[in-house]
Amino acid sequence: MRYTLFALCVLVAGCDSVRSTSDRVFGGGEAPVEPEEIVVEEVFEPEPVAATAASWVGAKTTIASLGDPSTPGRWLETPLVETEFTGRVVVPRTGAQAYITLVPAPGPRSGGSRLSLDAMRALLLPFDELVELEVYSN
Repeated sequence: MRYTLFALCVLVAGCDSVRSTSDRVFGGGEAPVEPEEIVVEEVFEPEPVAATAASWVGAKTTIASLGDPSTPGRWLETPLVETEFTGRVVVPRTGAQAYITLVPAPGPRSGGSRLSLDAMRALLLPFDELVELEVYSN
């Protein structure tokens, strides 16, 4: 029984998904890439922030769940904003943060928010839990 458990642990530790997650969490593993080896496949140009975008100082707190997994991109549907713009989202529990497109959602400002699948991966969040987020407008 011990040998079976040990063999199972060794097999799971060798999986790519386990190694990639632990590398992101613990920041280890790969050697730095030389600048001449970097290949740019896609150029990302952020959209200009709308002049009418709500701007606030400090953080607003919301509770978020998984949004529509078939909608691509890194977004947060939230009633905290009235126009679409890019903001910073922080998970207070872990300190993880990412820049995410904030999309207006109908409902009261105290209503919940929905995160895209890509945004949950970027913030290292479980897909089946409600999480508390701090949302910054800048």
